[in-house]
Amino acid sequence: MTRAYFSFGTNLGDRADYLRRGVTIVAAADPWRLSAVYETDPVGGVAQDDFWNCVLEIETVASPDELFARLVDAETAADRRRDVRWGPRTLDVDLIWIDDVSVESEHLVVPHPRVWERRFVLVPWAELRPDLVSDEALTRASGEVRRLGTLSELH
Repeated sequence: MTRAYFSFGTNLGDRADYLRRGVTIVAAADPWRLSAVYETDPVGGVAQDDFWNCVLEIETVASPDELFARLVDAETAADRRRDVRWGPRTLDVDLIWIDDVSVESEHLVVPHPRVWERRFVLVPWAELRPDLVSDEALTRASGEVRRLGTLSELH
């Protein structure tokens, strides 16, 4: 068993529902924990609504490619469209980290290449793995992050 971490973001429609359904698909039958949900400013310069973000931890024997397939399934189930780079989306899921595993392929890079730049990933990830996310990393990362509560508290 190893631990894998996924970052989730959404800023369209019923954000709580998209997150719930995405977590269910990605976690599958694996044991899991979920950070709180945070409201964050959009990144990339496209005018759009704020995002809701969280990080999921699973304990799994699945391969990196199998984990990638789960996130694609979650985005597909949410009718994710890629019309504008860094634009609005129903659900965005990234595989950000797998303990003791590095991957570099055409479709997947782990650890995620921009994970250390994004406070909207680091803050919720630090809830689950403070040993991996230092205070220095949090200070260096950009973006405003506001805690909304747990996913079960949000509608």
